[in-house]
Amino acid sequence: MSWIHQIIAVTALNLRSIPQRLGASLVAVIGVAAVVGVFAGVLSMANGFRKTMIAAGATDTVIVLRAGSTGEMASAVSNEQIQIISTAPGIRSRDGTPEVSGELYVVVDVAKKSTNEAANVPLRGVQAAAFGIRDNMSIVEGRPFESGKNELVVGRSAQRQFVGLNVGDRIPFGVTEWTVVGVFEDDGSASESELWADVRVVQAAYRRGNSFQTVRAKLVSPGAIEELKSALDADPRIDVDVLNEREFYSEQSKAMTDLINFVGYPLTVLMSIGAIFGALNTMYSSISARSKEIATLRAIGFRPLSILVSVIIESGTLAIIGGITGGALAWLFLNGFTVSTLNAASFSVVVFDFAVSAELIIQGLIAAFIIGLVGGLFPAIRAVRVPVASALREL
Repeated sequence: MSWIHQIIAVTALNLRSIPQRLGASLVAVIGVAAVVGVFAGVLSMANGFRKTMIAAGATDTVIVLRAGSTGEMASAVSNEQIQIISTAPGIRSRDGTPEVSGELYVVVDVAKKSTNEAANVPLRGVQAAAFGIRDNMSIVEGRPFESGKNELVVGRSAQRQFVGLNVGDRIPFGVTEWTVVGVFEDDGSASESELWADVRVVQAAYRRGNSFQTVRAKLVSPGAIEELKSALDADPRIDVDVLNEREFYSEQSKAMTDLINFVGYPLTVLMSIGAIFGALNTMYSSISARSKEIATLRAIGFRPLSILVSVIIESGTLAIIGGITGGALAWLFLNGFTVSTLNAASFSVVVFDFAVSAELIIQGLIAAFIIGLVGGLFPAIRAVRVPVASALREL
């Protein structure tokens, strides 16, 4: 019998005997399932946060900030500079009007539905062109706010997470009371975590004079950003940074995703070590219980290598079963689960969904395979090193 046929025969024998060792096998499966479930669950937070942030970005929309600003809160742009940007080359016009929106970004306190505690929610003052600049934005309930009035439209994600954001609700911010008149969606992006109002009303309510923080503009094409940058760099009246939305939101999400990954990967490694010890214990017990059987196989001509490989396959099979179980549970219970967290870049809450992707599950299965490989290797070596005569004497 060839060594391949020997491996198949011994492996089949090992797998058929798993029900006889069900308790020990379940320990190994559950340990690996926990590792993969936690791995996929924790990193799905980073995946979902990054997906939500980047979903708000378009390559043909630019954000203009004061040079050197790390975010909207640190930026400042004057009304005169907005006029310069509006007439710069590369900006798209609609009916002869440049698609440019000067915007103001402030943080307000709104109570969370889950805890009734106040959280930092972004209130964005925008100009009329803001709705047209965002390609996927639409009012899905109520109506847009009217210029000059203390009216809000709120993102769908914010409405679901916070108190008092239904159409018709009145909510006070500082000394000003605002009325919610509409709800908007924006393809699940970070914009849905925001409240929007007329920028002139926000300026007056927060005593910002005629100042803005950022400018959003629609380009004639994604490549027009270089033409716009060159024109603004050459103008001595203005000193700004120009980024497309995709770049901006990718940078804004980096700190949070790096933090989650920094916690998630070491946690997975620590849990994997525990799972490896569980697999080692399971396989050592399995080998000990079958020492006579293994010795008999060797005595009738089965090669040590065939037995070693079959034991590793058995351990790997249990680990993969655990990995599939953990990945399936993570996807079933966490994928699409909505939470909110503080975005360190803007000091405001972002509402996002956990995203258990196929890539994360594949990474988890790779980790499970490694656990099974390491957990089965040493017991397999022990199985083939026990002298045949010593093991047969126990018969």
